[in-house]
Order: sequence, then C-alpha cells, then structure tokens
Amino acid sequence: MKRKFEITNASGGAAFTVRVVTRASSTEIAGMQEDGVLKIRLTAAPNEEANQQLVQFLAETLGVSARQIEIVAGANARDKLITIDGISPDILEDKLLSVIDHSGRED
Repeated sequence: MKRKFEITNASGGAAFTVRVVTRASSTEIAGMQEDGVLKIRLTAAPNEEANQQLVQFLAETLGVSARQIEIVAGANARDKLITIDGISPDILEDKLLSVIDHSGRED
C-alpha cells in the first residue's frame, strides 16, 4: 500500500519533502517514493547549483515564481524540506499529482 503524499500548511503557503538524485541524465520528477517523498532527478552535481536547479525546476513545473520557493531544511542533504509561499496545500497537491500522473513514472 502506497503512503499518501504529504503536504503541510506553512506560514503563508505549503511545505513538502523531496528526495533529490543528482547527476541524472535529465531533470524530471521521478515519482513518489513509498515513504511519500517526491523524488526529483537533477542534472546538476550535488552542490549549491543543484539547489538552484531544484528551485527553478519546481517554479517552472508548478507555475510559481522561484522567489516563492525556499529550501528550509536539508540544503546539503538528499532529502529537502521545501516551502512555497502563496499557495494552499490543496492546490499544490493537485499540481504535483497532475505532473506525477502525466509523467507515467513511479519509482
């Protein structure tokens, strides 16, 4: 049984956890992990460039400004807590699940 993707309320927005895989062949959402964490592949090496690529990718994918996105925990780790200001958890979940469903991937 798959655990539900969890998006929580954050001050003025929503928060969720991602697991980043760096040095991938393409930047993409790779699906939902069994533990409910969103897996994202990045072409960048594991450093500040990867964090910048993650923020830019999420902004483009979700249709929000990169300024609304912040890595609030895990900046130097694979698992990162992301907050997005100005979006409700329900809307964020709909957008993310739509992207996941269209990608056809589930790792």
